[in-house]
Amino acid sequence: MKITILGPAHPLRGGIAALNERLAKQLVAEGHEVNIVSFSLQYPKILFPGKTQFSDDKRSFIFPISPDVNAVNPFNWLQVGKRIKKSRPDLLIVRFWLPFMGMSLGTICKTVRKNGHTKIISVVDNIIPHESRPGDKFLSNYFIKNADGFIAMSKSVLNDLSLFDRTKPKKFTPHPVYDHYGEIESRDTALEKLNLDAGFRYVLFFGFIRDYKGLDLLLEAFADSFFVKNKIKLIVAGEFYADEAKYLKLINELKLEKQVILKTDYIPNPEVQNYFNAADIVAQPYKSATQSGVTQIGYHFNKPMLVTDVGGLSEIIPHGKIGYVVPPQKIKIKNALKDFFKNNYTELFSQNIIEEKKRFEWNKMTETIYELFKEINHD
Repeated sequence: MKITILGPAHPLRGGIAALNERLAKQLVAEGHEVNIVSFSLQYPKILFPGKTQFSDDKRSFIFPISPDVNAVNPFNWLQVGKRIKKSRPDLLIVRFWLPFMGMSLGTICKTVRKNGHTKIISVVDNIIPHESRPGDKFLSNYFIKNADGFIAMSKSVLNDLSLFDRTKPKKFTPHPVYDHYGEIESRDTALEKLNLDAGFRYVLFFGFIRDYKGLDLLLEAFADSFFVKNKIKLIVAGEFYADEAKYLKLINELKLEKQVILKTDYIPNPEVQNYFNAADIVAQPYKSATQSGVTQIGYHFNKPMLVTDVGGLSEIIPHGKIGYVVPPQKIKIKNALKDFFKNNYTELFSQNIIEEKKRFEWNKMTETIYELFKEINHD
């Protein structure tokens, strides 16, 4: 097939761009002609809490990426829509993750559909946002009206989609493993690269820091004397997208300055492997969630994980087999981490992950896309 992916891609950074690029690579490997239509302007500065939306990584791809979409320019949406409409892809795969994108992406889709040929499938990360704003429902509805079918990467999002539309076809496929962030290396090698002491063990909190991700709960859990006595430290690796002062104050109040290692600039793709290879366990103490790319990086590096039982995270991590699923409460998080280190479960959980992650191979996602495409064509 001729397939266009509409959504962020390099040099835009972040997990959504990373998945689009990796999905395009998989589709090319399966014999399709693929291109990505990305953004020239993704967010106005007022909506973007980070330092920059762009990566400095020098990368090349086996498919074209064109930075065409201006998310705030309606004339641009019509132009991009007409361009895709004219190119007549068999399939347009659109990423949807934020209601703000509903007007731009929805208008492009509405225009493309007029060619009477292209089918539109949306891979939906979130339909109900973590941080709500006025107009969210209207914007999401507008987008949904202009797509033919939907894929959700967590069952919670699949259920949320039914609140907006009960007739269009929808399928679930889990978020695939992020296997493009580097190689598995020894813990000692990674610690040396990060200039960290191999005499300590490490819990990793990774990714953009937003309030819903529960870093405060993890810090409060870490205030237990067990972690100091057993030479266990917390690495926080990711850029602040929330009020940094609030977290620094909490670290100070809990006297965790020597227990917490802050690496709070954006972590470039080539350095991601160092943090995961260095970690004993990855912690995601989220207060709300849908699915998470961080768990799928953890799977790639065979790392035990702690997640909270919110959104679709519990679907991804079998409790007691490769990690822990606990309520988003500091005492439950603390007790799970203590259990992990007391029983030295690193090797057992890591071995279990090697088998478990077969559920998340990339061809499972593409097979679901093809099934949905056939269903839409049949209708």
